[in-house]
Amino acid sequence: MDRNRSSLDRLWHYLRYGLLLVPVLFLGIFFVYPLVSIFDLSLRPDGVLDLSGFLRLATSDYYRDTLWFTLLQASLSTLLTIILAIPGAYVFVHYRFPGRSLLMSLMTLPFVLPTVVVAAAFLALIGPRGLLNTTLMTWFGLETAPIQLTQTLTLILIVHVFYNYAVALRMIAGYWAGLSARIEDAARTLGAHGWRLWWYVRLPMLRPAITSAALLVFIFTFTSFGVVLILGGIRFATLEVQIYYQARNLLNLPMAAALSLVQIGIMLVMMIVYTRLQQRMTSASTRAPIQPNRPSTTKDWLLLGGNLLFMALMLVMPLLALVLRAITVDGQFSLAYFTGLSMNPRDSILFVPPAVAVRNSLFFAGITTVFALLLGTITAYLIGSRTLPRWIGAVFDPLFMLPLATSAVTLGFGFIIALDEPPLDLRSSWVLIPIAHTLVAMPFVVRSVLPALRNIPASVQEAAQVLGASPWQVWRWIDLPLLSRGLVVGATFAFAVSMGEFGASVFVARPDTPTMPVVIFRLLGQPGAENYGQALALSTLLLLVCLSSFVAIERFRDIGVGEF
Repeated sequence: MDRNRSSLDRLWHYLRYGLLLVPVLFLGIFFVYPLVSIFDLSLRPDGVLDLSGFLRLATSDYYRDTLWFTLLQASLSTLLTIILAIPGAYVFVHYRFPGRSLLMSLMTLPFVLPTVVVAAAFLALIGPRGLLNTTLMTWFGLETAPIQLTQTLTLILIVHVFYNYAVALRMIAGYWAGLSARIEDAARTLGAHGWRLWWYVRLPMLRPAITSAALLVFIFTFTSFGVVLILGGIRFATLEVQIYYQARNLLNLPMAAALSLVQIGIMLVMMIVYTRLQQRMTSASTRAPIQPNRPSTTKDWLLLGGNLLFMALMLVMPLLALVLRAITVDGQFSLAYFTGLSMNPRDSILFVPPAVAVRNSLFFAGITTVFALLLGTITAYLIGSRTLPRWIGAVFDPLFMLPLATSAVTLGFGFIIALDEPPLDLRSSWVLIPIAHTLVAMPFVVRSVLPALRNIPASVQEAAQVLGASPWQVWRWIDLPLLSRGLVVGATFAFAVSMGEFGASVFVARPDTPTMPVVIFRLLGQPGAENYGQALALSTLLLLVCLSSFVAIERFRDIGVGEF
């Protein structure tokens, strides 16, 4: 009996170390190898070193303008987001009001919504056939839409603010709340009031958080794809859109690879700077946080009311317009757009009913959730293991976060050029979709499980082993219950990420197996009220899925569980 037990323990020991290598192999094959292929294609398009592609990039006004516009729209989006987020952060830090925590949680919702849903929501609100335009045309008897923002930089900036406002708000408010209130009190005593207090005291104190938040928003908007592609088109193409356009429309893979390389280089520099800023933010926190109070003066109430009104309108109006337009046909309540999702009006053999896309998305999201949960949990054990050398965690922790810093379009493009030969001839296989989604979702699972894993006391595991528990029994009866909340949060994140993923899917999805975001994008690009209505109906369904996932995440996530 003891001999059998010893054999099982040795088997579990070797099996455990073998399992730890699985996510490393997965990352190497499906992330590192495609990126290396992009490097190879951009530097050696015909098998020999050729830098002519980069020379064309440097000498072409067209590509220079694309890079300039990418920088411009990202800079303007970042500036607007930070300017609007600072007063909101002030309100959350200094005032106590009913629903404060709930509102902070709800403000995160736009960030987890798919880009195609957000684009569809703003088209439903202020597009040519949007709620505001149709209402104004009816009220004032106008023949043309008075609000003309489609395919303008203004609309792109508005949507970017909608998307990233919560990111800046959370980062600045979280840092601000940890600062000592005595600093501001001392400044007031010395005569600093009004703009002097902001300029000489508050803004310098908040500089690390503001800079860090601005850098993160800049990264997100620099790699913005779905919003720019749908609302801006090729006229306002960013580097991300240009990579997609060169690879899918012009089949100019070397140029797409060169553009991807430029973007990866810029993002790498940004991520290095951001990581260093994060370290400074951590070291700057104090033990005397600011305590929020109820607003007492008219000025306090105006500031609080103005910010709450802005947040409510920004959060509610686009999503409400999306739902209203989806359930309204010719001014009457109707579910015709939803019932039409299963129909093929033109009897085309190439037509894939939108309802099939719903089934595809659920199928891929299910596979992604399983893969991401298994691989992400194993990765968390690899990074957080107390028995392995510490350098392993230090090396693999940032390595497994790299897919988050790499654009999904670049990832999908890497799949197309790398996985096209045996034994990895997967370019025409639907398997690429859950693989791509798993790469994007894995970091969310790791960041959800790893903190819970690190909080398990080593003494509890050691006591169980002393009492005769096998490694399997220790994991089953100690680790698993303590990790359960983190696993649920990670699985929900993985499901939501897969359902809304668009950048990589538009590259690797086969015509007969599209996902919901891909079909929404196709429907929005086709003329006709029926196509537009079905796009809104699909977007509404996707919104409900993401909303449910968000509620589940907020329900199971608590302090100390998860780093997102």
